[in-house]
Amino acid sequence: PLRVGSEATFRGEEAEDQMSDASKRSTSPPINAGVDIGHVHLKVADLERALGFYCGVLGFELTQRYGEGAAFVSAGGYHHHIGLNTWESLGGSPPPPGTTGLYHTAIRYPDRASLADALRRVLDAGIRLDGASDHGVSEALYLRDPDQNGVELYRDRPREEWPRDGSGALVMSTGPLDIRALLREAP
Repeated sequence: PLRVGSEATFRGEEAEDQMSDASKRSTSPPINAGVDIGHVHLKVADLERALGFYCGVLGFELTQRYGEGAAFVSAGGYHHHIGLNTWESLGGSPPPPGTTGLYHTAIRYPDRASLADALRRVLDAGIRLDGASDHGVSEALYLRDPDQNGVELYRDRPREEWPRDGSGALVMSTGPLDIRALLREAP
């Protein structure tokens, strides 16, 4: 076991074994149900290009620029849902496949019509979808931002519509999403 003040370090399989063992024996209660993800901060190669996508295409509002290398955007007047910066990534390239990192940023829309509007905006901008799925609990569109960061645009179904098995456990799945039907609901 790791002791305070010890010189032990964890690497590779040893760290994975420690994490696996810790998760198996965890007896702590779950965190407060009111905890949520407040924002995501992305490293981008070109700040103006990223703002063009997040504000120009998706419709977020610029709330603040932070010098030449960062900007914050939000929906509905919040201080920021997404931070964008070039502090360590100006002119950089995306990480190669097979590396660790953020899989995608998920942006939740309040209803199906709002998700349909997002789909219309993306298609009007000529952005290709990587996928579109019905997960039972939600409907989701998958794409990439200009820096090749994965982006999920989704809406949750009401909790009372979430699929459950005979014991009441949640049953999520991945099925096709009819994007033509979704698009017909765009305002």
